[in-house]
Parts: sequence; C-alpha cells; structure tokens
Amino acid sequence: MPSLDSLKTLKTLKVDDKTYHYFSLPDAARSLGDIDTLPMSLKVLLENLLRWEDDKTVTGADLKAIAAWLKERRSDREIQYRPARVLMQDFTGVPAVVDLAAMRAAMAKAGGDPQRINPLSPVDLVIDHSVMVDKFASSSAFEQNVDIEMQRNGERYAFLRWGQSAFDNFSVVPPGTGICHQVNLEYLGRTVWTKDEDGRTYAFPDTLVGTDSHTTMINGLGVLGWGVGGIEAEAAMLGQPVSMLIPEVIGFKLTGKLKEGITATDLVLTVTQMLRKKGVVGKFVEFYGDGLADLPLADRATIANMAPEYGATCGFFPVDDITLDYLRLSGRPDELVKLVEAYSKAQGLWRLPGKEPVFTDSLALDMGTVEASLAGPKRPQDRVALPNVAQAFTDFLDLQFKPTSKEEGRLESEGGGGVAVGNADLVGEADYQYDGQTYRLKNGAVVIAAITSCTNTSNPSVMMAAGLVAKKAVEKGLQRKPWVKSSLAPGSKVVTDYYKAAGLTPYLDQLGFDLVGYGCTTCIGNSGPLQEPIEKAIQQADLSVASVLSGNRNFEGRVHPLVKTNWLASPPLVVAYALAGTVRIDISSEPLGQGKDGQPVYLRDIWPSSKEIADAVAQVNTRMFHKEYAEVFAGDAQWQAIEVPQAATYVWQDDSTYIQHPPFFDDIAGPLPQITDVSGARVLALLGDSVTTDHISPAGNIKADSPAGRYLRDKGVEPRDFNSYGSRRGNHEVMMRGTFANIRIRNEMLGGEEGGNTLYIPTGEKLAIYDAAMRYQADGTPLVVIAGQEYGTGSSRDWAAKGTNLLGVKAVIAESFERIHRSNLVGMGVLPLQFKLDQNRKSLKLTGKETLDILGLSGTELTPRMNLTLVITREDGSQEKIEVLCRIDTLNEVEYFKSGGILHYVLRQLIAS
Repeated sequence: MPSLDSLKTLKTLKVDDKTYHYFSLPDAARSLGDIDTLPMSLKVLLENLLRWEDDKTVTGADLKAIAAWLKERRSDREIQYRPARVLMQDFTGVPAVVDLAAMRAAMAKAGGDPQRINPLSPVDLVIDHSVMVDKFASSSAFEQNVDIEMQRNGERYAFLRWGQSAFDNFSVVPPGTGICHQVNLEYLGRTVWTKDEDGRTYAFPDTLVGTDSHTTMINGLGVLGWGVGGIEAEAAMLGQPVSMLIPEVIGFKLTGKLKEGITATDLVLTVTQMLRKKGVVGKFVEFYGDGLADLPLADRATIANMAPEYGATCGFFPVDDITLDYLRLSGRPDELVKLVEAYSKAQGLWRLPGKEPVFTDSLALDMGTVEASLAGPKRPQDRVALPNVAQAFTDFLDLQFKPTSKEEGRLESEGGGGVAVGNADLVGEADYQYDGQTYRLKNGAVVIAAITSCTNTSNPSVMMAAGLVAKKAVEKGLQRKPWVKSSLAPGSKVVTDYYKAAGLTPYLDQLGFDLVGYGCTTCIGNSGPLQEPIEKAIQQADLSVASVLSGNRNFEGRVHPLVKTNWLASPPLVVAYALAGTVRIDISSEPLGQGKDGQPVYLRDIWPSSKEIADAVAQVNTRMFHKEYAEVFAGDAQWQAIEVPQAATYVWQDDSTYIQHPPFFDDIAGPLPQITDVSGARVLALLGDSVTTDHISPAGNIKADSPAGRYLRDKGVEPRDFNSYGSRRGNHEVMMRGTFANIRIRNEMLGGEEGGNTLYIPTGEKLAIYDAAMRYQADGTPLVVIAGQEYGTGSSRDWAAKGTNLLGVKAVIAESFERIHRSNLVGMGVLPLQFKLDQNRKSLKLTGKETLDILGLSGTELTPRMNLTLVITREDGSQEKIEVLCRIDTLNEVEYFKSGGILHYVLRQLIAS
C-alpha cells in the first residue's frame, strides 16, 4: 500500500486466527475532525484516499476536504479515486480488450515490451450481452440460442479467450452463465476486499467501476461502484485513478413496508420517478432509515441497479445484518462474512438503527404508499400506475400522426406478397395469417413479453411471483395470446434451480416462458425477430405495438425497431400482459381472458399472496449457489473447444468483420498533438433534449441499407449473418458507420424527421450521417454536434464517444451532459462545451447551416471549466459571438485531452518510461 500513513492510522484487526491490517477512519478523525455523521459512501471514499495517500496524487488536503464536506455538504475538490477492481460485460469488454491489444501492438512498434501492457487491478469480464432470442416458447430454445450464439460470435469469443491467456489479472466468465451484475452480486462481490502485500493482508472496502451503467446494482451489497465508459475503465485497470469531484450526496429515507401485492419493481419505479424529479445527475444517492431493516438484499439491489435511470452516480446501501445474511445465503465463506462484520463495525461503516448521516439534501418515501406501476412508453422515469396504462397508451397515440382518412392510414406492402389480408377498411389494426389461422393485430398489441435484465432477475421474490402467476393462470385455463413473443432470460443459473425446486418451471413453459438464455437479451435490444407475418402486418398498417419487459431501459428503438412503445414492469406483470395481449385494457379491473369454466379471469384471481411468495422464496438455498458457481470460469464444451493462439500480441486478421486493429494509437510515438482553435466547423447534427447514448452509439440490429450494412455486404456478409452492432464493437469500421444511425434519432436540420441522416451543407443533399462525415473529412472540414439538455443519458457506451471521434467531430455543444458520456468525450479527445446564460440552439435560432469557430484554445493554457468563445456565422454572413463553458472538469482531464485522450496519455507514459 502506498500510503505514507501521515495520520498514523494503520491498525490491525483480528478475526478468528487471521490478522488484517487496515487504515482506521476513527483514528484519522483525531486529525481530520469529527466524521461520524459523514454519509457512508463518503466514508468509503475517505478510506480510499487514506490508503492511497502519497503526497502526490493524494494529499493530506484531499483528506481534509472530505472531512470539511460536512460544513457545506458539498465540495469543489477534485480527488483521485482508485477502485479495487473492474467489471466488464462483453459488449463493452471486447472493445476494451481490442484497445489493450492495440496498445500492445503500439508498444511493440515503439520498441518497448508489449507485455508491460496488463491490467494492474483485477478485471472480470462476463459474457452476457450476446445471446439473442432467436428461438422461444419451446423446450429446445435455450440449446438452440446457445448454438446460434456460438456460431455468430466465434471470432469474438476466440479473441476473448486469447485475452484471458495473454493478460494478467484478467478473468472471463463464459457465455451461458448469467448477467454480469447478478454474477457480481451473487459471486464476485465481497463487500470487504483483501490484498496480500509485503507479508501483510490488508482489508479495505470492496470498490469497483464497471463498463455498464448498471454496475450500481452491487451498491445493494454495500459495495461502492458505478458505471464508467470502457475508456475510463481501461485507464483504471492500467493504474490510472478515476478523477472525480467530491460528490454531493442525496439521502433517501425509506420507512414502512410494502403493502400486500406490491413488488420491489413497483418500489424501484417509484423511487426512480421521485429521484429523477428531484434531480440527482452526477450525485451520490444513499439510502437510510428504519425501513431498511425489513428491506431484503435483493430489493436493495433492484433499487441500486436503476441508479442510471434516476440519474445518480450510485445508489448506495450501508452494511448491516441483512448484508451478512445474503453473503451467507449466496455461499460466501464464513471467514469473509466475519471479516465484513468486524471491519464494517470497526470503521463506522455499519448501519445503526435510528442513526442518520448528514446529507446535501434528502427526500423520503413511506413504502406503504407504493402502488402497482409500470414505466413507459419510452422513458424509465415515466411511472404510470397500473390502472392508467391504457390511458397512457392512448395519450401516446394522440401525439402520433393521425391520418385524415382510412386510405391515408394504410401503407401498401413493399414488393407485394404481403400477408396482411382484408385491411382495406382497417385503421390501427391489421389481419395476419400464421399456421393456417387468421389473427387481428391492433394498436397496443403486446408483441413482446420478456422476463429479462439484471434489475429484476436477481430478485427471487418477483421471479417467484411470476412463476406463481403462471401456475394460477394455467390452472384457470389461460394461455398467452398467439402474437406475443414470450421469453425467460434469468440473470443466473440459480434462478433455474429455485424455479425447479418450487415446481414452477412447467407452468412458465406452458405459457411460453421457456428458458431462452442466461443474459441481458431483450433489455439490451437482443429481442430477436418477431414472426415474419407479424412484422409485415406492423409495417403495412404502421401499427403502434408494445413490449412489456422486466427491464430497466425502454428508450424508443431499443427493444425492437418495430415496437414503438415499451413498458417496464415486474416479472409477474409481464406474465399478466402476455395473457392479456394488449396494453389497451386496464388489467387491474378488466379480465385477462376467459377460463376453462367459461368465466372471466381477473388479475386478482391469479395474483399470489405475500405468504405464497415467501413460501416459494424459502426454496432458495446456499447449495444452489455453491453448485452453479463451483466452476464459473470453466464454460461448456463449446467454449473449451475454442482454439486460443498463444502470443503476447494479437495476430490481427484483415478479413475479420468482428475484430479490427483500431487507428487510435497509430501516431502515438510522435509528438503531442497541438491544441488549436476550431475554425470553419460545420454542424453534423442538430439534436434535441434527452439524446441518449442509444441514439448516438450503434446498438441493436444492423439495417441492410445502412452504411454499416453496406460495409458488411461488401465484405461478403449476408444480412442474416449481420448479428448486432453490440456484437461487432471490436470492429471500428462497423461502429463508426453506425454512430448516430439510430432509427429514432431526430435531426432538426431535416425538420426533425427520424433516422440517422443529415444535410450535407455544400450541396444540400440528405445523406446518412456517416456518409456526410466522410465527405467533410475529405474536404478537411471539422465538425460539431449541437444538442439540448441531458445529452448522452443512458448506458456507459464508449462507442458513443469513439464513433463521434472517428467521424471527425471536434466538439459537442449541449445545454447539459450526462456524467459518463461527458467524461468519455474528453477521454477520446472530443471537446464538450456547454451553453451559458440560458442560451440554447432555439434561443440562438440555429438551423445547422451555420459555420462555427471555437476560440480560446490556441496559445492558451487549458484549465478546467474555462470559458471559450463560440463564433456563429450565419448563411447571410452575419456573426454572433457567445461564451460557452468548456466541460473539461478536472486537471487530470486537461492532461488527457492534451494527450489526445486518456488511453493515449497512459500509453505515452509507458513508452516514455
């Protein structure tokens, strides 16, 4: 440990016969002042600084700044935070390993030892985002989907297996195991980490960053962690501290208990709505209050998981007896459980009843007031009480284009041969044929019902509730509607074990909720195709259909390109909507269908009681966790059969369409790039509010006529083998072509029409954004993106920044930024600028046809949050100058930007040394 221990805080802690060394917060308080009422999450940060104090990256003044936080309840102090480990999923992990491989190649080219490029902190990569729901509602769906996954992703998986053998401190959890956050919760997380060094065993809080924004789920276990971009995570694993400002901490007080029939999902949707309304972007949220005493660990994890949806950096829960109970249940060693208790109590990190920390601000919720809810139709913070869902869908329809006649509302089938029949007099509905039957598909039809994603599949209470709803529905004689694509994708194999133990699997299977895989699936956009007649009917009648999923993301265009409305719901409500087949009825009061006795069946008839759920949850036991995690890194026969090249540097395959050598480090051996003003820039896109990283970064399906689709076809790849953008994140040629290509992005330069197109100003042509960007690059014209509020919300997608860089965008000018994406832009050498004085694209009457200059960079020492000048030259030659705020927020970020990016900074240092 590098600490100078200037505060004389190094102590020992004996647990049974084992002695641990640790840096004592109570002892530090003798010098720093009273820290007893600091939020628990800030105490974790304080311990981190205390342990890493070296009078260079961490100084005594940093420690005092956290102690002084109590006076103002906020701070503008920048600190250097070093998490204990890094967590990755494969979509974001593959490009990270590609970058490491490229850094090794650059190191070798510069005459250095490529094996010096290694993670310095432990890295766990869980392959969980690649499985797609190609097959469903059959007993063979899981096996078939796994086979397809292995065929599609052979190149990627071979590359990851090479990485596992080539790099130190790098472990891969093979496909078919579970979702990274649930594996983290059930197996990887420890609450208290240990490290052997210099003949001592040091104990300290388990902390991490992850390349998925829902890394925060581990906060439920008392582990401080949050999502960062792959760029920032790579730097962290290479020994760079995470540069951050000491955050504001919002306290969320929980009291009372949930009412009968109310689920943890209802609770988290309520919490999300409250915190999004409060405004917690860039802040820590910490939960406290006596309600925690009865809040199961799985419920805590469910709430912590959705921190990105409520906008916070993290959603932290302190350690208490419930934490210990979960560690025991999930099979953690007794030695660890005892250490967690002893360490947490010694450090003042143990939750005490009635004790309330001091927060920047706070809000409270009596859990007894929570009601059954969904969120939708396209934002996770838009909670809708269950009885109001039908009206919310109607309101959505009212906002859509309404044709003035039936004729105008009907779309002809392209190319003929369509399967919709008898549609001449239908508006908002279409007939389709399947298996010799004719069905009518209407606006509001639920075409996808998916129990998926880490938010809920970690939680036995809501998963068991779904199984019990299925059991009661089958016993009543109900069946899912034929147009519903149903799927069950648990977060770990433990779920399968406890469903089997509770005897619920056969009932889920009978309703079409057969196991389709262990992975993120529908929530990440891997919902797979709908049945072809259904897809054609939706397209021909331009229907607004729905998905209902137990996920955390429902942004438009994410779940499936043809599904316009997406509703987040608890797993039992997912089953209920599969039975109803539509979101246009109030399922809380209207029947779901007709039972085998001819009588209507209502939701209340099949909803399980709290006791029934508790009895089912009691089936979950430690043996299940021991069984499923005994050989978690081994993989199945297909994984083990993958051939792994033994080489320190990766042998790039020119003909690969999955893994390509990225150009980021081509000039790394040369001098530092000069920071200069941006002159004569053109606007590549003029965007509105809440543009997400899903809109920016390539995600979901690859369209055959898109720039990425054309590239793949030119390489001989058939559209059926395109796979998803996420699976091709290791190929920059695909990814840069898919940046800003989302089908739902609205470019105001084209009147706000949907699709990834723009106006190429020199000729006035409408082009795909990639095609326009390449023309501008050929002309030597720099580019700028202009946007509204909350630019870059959503998942921590590094390609949202990497693709922006490769398109030639020098700056993004927005009204506000989401934390992770702003950091990633800096990490890729793209300038984030923020409008000031309530100015924005509308008040400035920007059309996208202007020419822009950004002044104040040339010949000036770059400093954090400095003001720069934006010169706007309009079509008529008139000019307007305004001040904009440079959102390079910290001194570390200044150094990264000057080096061309964060990885460039690290690699330059390694080459120089």
